[in-house]
Amino acid sequence: MKQIESSEHYGRGSYVATIGFFDGVHRGHRFLLEQLRATARRRGLPSLVITFDNHPKTVVNPSASLPLLSTTEEKLRLLDNQGVDGCVLLYFTKQMAGLTARQFLEQEIVGNLGVDTLLIGYDHRFGHDRREGFDDYVRYGRELGLEIEAVPSLEEVNGTRVSSTIIRNLLLDGQPQQAADLLGRPYSMTGFVEAGHRIGRTFGFPTANLRLGDKNKLIPKHGVYAVKVTVNDERQFLGMMNIGVRPTLDNGQNVSLEVNLFNYTGDLYAHRIKVQFFHYLREERRFESIESLKEQITKDQRQIEDFFSCPPPKINL
Repeated sequence: MKQIESSEHYGRGSYVATIGFFDGVHRGHRFLLEQLRATARRRGLPSLVITFDNHPKTVVNPSASLPLLSTTEEKLRLLDNQGVDGCVLLYFTKQMAGLTARQFLEQEIVGNLGVDTLLIGYDHRFGHDRREGFDDYVRYGRELGLEIEAVPSLEEVNGTRVSSTIIRNLLLDGQPQQAADLLGRPYSMTGFVEAGHRIGRTFGFPTANLRLGDKNKLIPKHGVYAVKVTVNDERQFLGMMNIGVRPTLDNGQNVSLEVNLFNYTGDLYAHRIKVQFFHYLREERRFESIESLKEQITKDQRQIEDFFSCPPPKINL
């Protein structure tokens, strides 16, 4: 997938394109991208995804906090895996937010990128006037020499509507398996291991403290999870992850992301790890003593090993 700069200029009729933020590149997004590729093949043109580096909502409402399912790096990698020919990464600005739909189509879609055909969902909205809709966009496109087509969307998976918002809420509610079904893969977080308090190793459960590279990355509900951990994009281990404030150890309100890798020996400090979430085990709680905490963690490990020894829950890809 070629990453195209939005400042580059192309001749008219260069692409069949679609546009969106594509947070998580979930199953609904992938359904749209399948139709994009099919339309591009019929037209004999390359396919193009137009997306954003920052979420438009955070520009329209700067005080809004929106945890994201994918960092920009993750999103571009996921889009690349979908077989599209090119991607334009726009940085959404206040100036862009002030454009009408027609101005945006004229300046960016036709003027800068030379798009021949733009695929959008019938209920998709862009431009500052949210009262405008698909019929208005079609009319503007006709005036600009741009064909705009409505595409059907993947509405539901197993009776649950597919959307980035719903997936975020599932993760914040401690339901990673249901989130994975809508994503089409387990939710994951990637970062580097930083030095921690090294308390876990004193009672047989050394943990790696994960430092995320993007402050906007969604952190799932506090508690203990069954996870798989990939070290440096190479070896994978089963493990358990605790997200929370470690109340037994009087950690204050500082949230820690700690993961214990089963059957791993060695120092993980400064290594890059990817943590995939499979099952929410229990909520974080305070224990009367370190010994009680150790007993519970031992039980947690047995439960997680049992979970992974059973046939995994089916994720329909």
